[in-house]
Amino acid sequence: MKISVLIATALIALIPFHKTMAQTEKKQIAARLNHIAVYVTDLEKSTAFYKDVFEFTQIPEPFHDGRHTWFSLGSAGQLHLIQGAKGKGNFDKNEHLCFSVGAIDTFIEKIKDKDIAYENWAGAAQSVTLRVDGIKQIYFQDPDGHWLEVNDDH
Repeated sequence: MKISVLIATALIALIPFHKTMAQTEKKQIAARLNHIAVYVTDLEKSTAFYKDVFEFTQIPEPFHDGRHTWFSLGSAGQLHLIQGAKGKGNFDKNEHLCFSVGAIDTFIEKIKDKDIAYENWAGAAQSVTLRVDGIKQIYFQDPDGHWLEVNDDH
């Protein structure tokens, strides 16, 4: 009888250890965004576009082959531009990258100054979508036709 009590006590003592191990395993397999890769036709043109429009900080890339540009997206990860696309794509607006800015009106003025056409979700030129939650958003395309959303979600 004493042995079964000792075994039960030992098993109960292991429960916190088991929970800690399970939590550690979950943390080890939890995923986070590392980078987004965008295939482009003209690396120099696309690099200038993303740098000028979004003011992303260019970071070193390990290949040094003239086919890659990497940008930091802060804690969100990185944006990798990769030279090699065969031509401008015909992308669906549902498949887009979205970036948030502090003041969308200021951002709109910036892209107007750069002659970048934008539209709302429905496709009305030079218009802003007001989502049901009060977030303003616009859509436009990069040099290769990839859709980009910019909103004022904080």
